Amino acid sequence: MILLVLLASILILIVTIYQYDEQTKDYNIARFERKEFSTKQDIEIELKRRTTYPVTTENLANIFQDRIYDIAYVHKLTISIFDMNGNLLKSSIPYNFDKKEDKNLSKETIRDLAKNSNHKILKSRRENGVIYQSSYTYLNDPRFKRIGILELQIAQDNEEQKHELREFISRLLLVYLLMLIVAIILAYFLSSYITRSIKTISQKINETRLNKRNEKITLNSASSEINSLVAAYNNMIDQLEESAVKLAQSEREQAWREMAKQVAHEIKNPLTPMRLSVQSFERRFNPEDPKIKEKMTEYSETLIQQIDVMSSIASAFSDFAKMPTQRREKLNVIDVVKHSLDIFTEDYIRYFPEEKELYAYLDKTQLIRIVTNLVKNSIQAIKDTDKNPKIEVRVASEGNNVKIIVSDNGKGISDENKELIFEPKFTTKTSGMGLGLSMIKNIIEAYDGTISFTSTKGFGTVFTVILPKT
Repeated sequence: MILLVLLASILILIVTIYQYDEQTKDYNIARFERKEFSTKQDIEIELKRRTTYPVTTENLANIFQDRIYDIAYVHKLTISIFDMNGNLLKSSIPYNFDKKEDKNLSKETIRDLAKNSNHKILKSRRENGVIYQSSYTYLNDPRFKRIGILELQIAQDNEEQKHELREFISRLLLVYLLMLIVAIILAYFLSSYITRSIKTISQKINETRLNKRNEKITLNSASSEINSLVAAYNNMIDQLEESAVKLAQSEREQAWREMAKQVAHEIKNPLTPMRLSVQSFERRFNPEDPKIKEKMTEYSETLIQQIDVMSSIASAFSDFAKMPTQRREKLNVIDVVKHSLDIFTEDYIRYFPEEKELYAYLDKTQLIRIVTNLVKNSIQAIKDTDKNPKIEVRVASEGNNVKIIVSDNGKGISDENKELIFEPKFTTKTSGMGLGLSMIKNIIEAYDGTISFTSTKGFGTVFTVILPKT
């Protein structure tokens, strides 16, 4: 809208200047023609009725000796009379003796006048910023014989028209300035009205998530285009909810299938030695064997050991499947982490609390599980290395958060395993089910916290846990 107003003002300004210029030219031509007609009538009256001299070329200077000044003054123009050869006979401009100028007509002008069918030519010239317009016609005696050439010259003074043009343009600019201000105000409110609906749609689109219930857009007043966009968005929300339900169902089914495979695999591992032990005992059982009690004890220990393994597997999957309810209480994180490390006997574990007391509202059991799991992973990463083992645990306050850092100089994590490190059932160890990091990640995210790590192959790994204090 603002651009249209600016373009319109520029175009109207150009058209106005052009129109004024054309009108000025037409006005000057019409005015000159009127003066020319009146002046010729006075000259003809002088030649036909008033003069007492014979009307000949030689007497033209005497006939208009004084009268030429009166006629020129009345009509406000310059009159010059020439003979047929273009020699100046008389002029209303007094002769300037200081300037010996050649005021005779050029041969080109005489030739053009003779060739013109109307026996009249017009010429213009600009001198010192002033436009001089001249007309050349023949002077005739009462018998219509050509006795001389008449030049009528007028200086076109357009200052009045220019002044009017400047006034008109200034008023026009004021009007368009007012229109521009009004256009800016209208454009602002109009764009605000239009973009308000678009902002609502944009905000809803940014808030759209696959894993939560999304609200539909409801607008009280909007254009048909915006309503079409809103309808398309609401339709997309319906389809998204249907897709989310199907996806969630598919993911649950896939998770149960993967869990079933993992449980079956882990249970088969202790069942195989149990089966072999029973078969071996069946083949070698002899009630009369004097060492029968020792063999029964050995057999029982083997079965109990494998049963304990199966029990630990069941407990691990149970803990992963359902997260214990958080029981938040005000804890001194420094003391809780210290007690978590007391269960480890490795002398290369170092604890560096940066504060004496650091309180946060957390679940004590879950905090201990986070620390012990990370430290266990560090210990197992160090066992495979020959260099001096070192594990450092640091606790610090960071704004409204608690930061726990567990670093080691173990074997590190390879690049291909970094993206899988928090995946369930992923492990690089020969034993275990790969549920530890995935489980503590779920615990941390339940607090709206974060866990991240940096690792270099062969140099070690650093895990960073951020938990809110409240």
